[in-house]
Amino acid sequence: MEEWKSQIKRGTLAFCVLLMIARRERYGYEIISELEKRPSLTARESTVYPLLRRLLKEGHLSSSWRDSAQGLPPRKYYAITDSGRAYLEAMSGEWDRLVREIDEIREE
Repeated sequence: MEEWKSQIKRGTLAFCVLLMIARRERYGYEIISELEKRPSLTARESTVYPLLRRLLKEGHLSSSWRDSAQGLPPRKYYAITDSGRAYLEAMSGEWDRLVREIDEIREE
């Protein structure tokens, strides 16, 4: 059962990360902290940072370094690009279709 849950989580993590960044720019640790508030979506740094790098490489995100408050090291903030918004829109449509079709099967 655990492998099945892991596969579902991996398949939806990029969608969730893009949803969060589409609302406002975020830095990596902030994304991880937000995911931790939802036990089914909790993800480690070793999962989130490679995902962010992949989304950057694919052009779905941009990044910039910003100084932190109280003398902490600068943070790398991620923002969604036009390509990322189009990708997120496609993912949202596919997600809605998937949920609708699963619900249809469950209701039969």
